[in-house]
Amino acid sequence: MKLNIALLAGDGIGPEVIEQAVKVSDAVAKKFGHDITWTPALTGAAAIDAVGEPYPDETHDVCVKADAVLFGAIGHPKYDNDPSAKVRPEQGLLKMRKKLGLFANVRPTFTFPSLIDKSPLKKERIEGTDLVFLRELTGGIYFGEKGRRDGGETAYDNCVYSREEVQRLAKKGFELAMTRSKKLCCVDKANVLETSRLWRETVQAMEKDYPEVTVSYEFVDAVAMRLVQWPNSYDVLITENLFGDILTDEASVISGSMGLMPSASVGTDNQLFEPIHGSYPQATGLNIANPLATVLSAAMMFEMAFNLPEEGAAIREVVNKALEEGMVTEDLANGGKSYGTKEVGDWLAANI
Repeated sequence: MKLNIALLAGDGIGPEVIEQAVKVSDAVAKKFGHDITWTPALTGAAAIDAVGEPYPDETHDVCVKADAVLFGAIGHPKYDNDPSAKVRPEQGLLKMRKKLGLFANVRPTFTFPSLIDKSPLKKERIEGTDLVFLRELTGGIYFGEKGRRDGGETAYDNCVYSREEVQRLAKKGFELAMTRSKKLCCVDKANVLETSRLWRETVQAMEKDYPEVTVSYEFVDAVAMRLVQWPNSYDVLITENLFGDILTDEASVISGSMGLMPSASVGTDNQLFEPIHGSYPQATGLNIANPLATVLSAAMMFEMAFNLPEEGAAIREVVNKALEEGMVTEDLANGGKSYGTKEVGDWLAANI
C-alpha cells in the first residue's frame, strides 16, 4: 500500500521524537510491504520564525493532500514568556484543528505491566485501566468570543456549543463504546452551565439509537476525583473542549509517564496523530526526550487512518519489549541505566 503522510515536526523536542516515529514507521512499512511518502511542513514557532504564521497555507495544503498527518509538538519559551505576543504557536494548533475539521480528540489511557509500579497511584487502583476520552476539539470556550472591557480591567471568554457539534462527537463516542465494553460516560457540569445542559439532553436523546450501550452522566469535578480513585471503572468518556483538556492530562499520569500516551484528532475528512505531551523546550537537543508516545501515535495512525491493525500491533509489541528490557529514556529509568532518544528509536526500528 502507498501511504502519503504529512510530517509536522513542530517545536522543541517535536523534531527529535518525530524522527524516531519515522524510523519505526519505515521499519514497519518495509516489513509489511508498504511504501511511505513523507511530506514535511512547518507549524508552530518554527513556522512563525520562517513565514510569520503558525499554520501557513502551504502547510494546510500539505495536510489536506495527505492520507494522514503525524505531528510532534508546538510551543516555545519566547512566546510563553511574552503575554503580549500577537502571534503565538498555539494559535497554529487551534487553526489547524479548525481548518482540517478535527472535531474529535481520541485520547486512550492504559497501563503497561512492566511500568505499573512507576505510576504515582497504587497498583491496586490502576490495574486493568483501559479507557478512552473523546474530547470535542473545535468548539467551546477556546473558540468562543473573547476580549477585554473596562479599559482592560475585565476579561471574558464565552463558551458556545451547538447541538450538531455535540451530536457528531457523541456519535463517535457511542460507536467506539460499541466496539469495547459498551459503556459511555458523558462528562459535564449540567448543574451550573447551560452548555452542559445542552450536552446532556442531546446525548440522552441519542441513547435510543444505541440500546446496547449503558450511558452514565457525571459532573466533571466528580470524574476528576474518580479518575484517581477508580480509573478502571471507566471505558469511553465524552466531554467538551476545556474539560477534556484538563481531564486527559490528569489521566495521562496513570500510566507512569506523560511521555507514553498517544492520541488522534479526527474529523470527517482528515486525521492527525500526535503525542499528548508538549514541546518540552528544556530538553530540546539533549537527546533525552521519550519518543514512545509519538511512536505509539504512529501505531494509532496505521490502525485508524489506514486500517492496518497488524502494523499497529507490531509497533505496540516492540514498545512493550523495550519497556520490559529497560530500553528507555531517563524519565522511565528510575535511576538505572537510560538511553538517548535516538538510541531508543534505533532499537525499536531494529527490533520490528
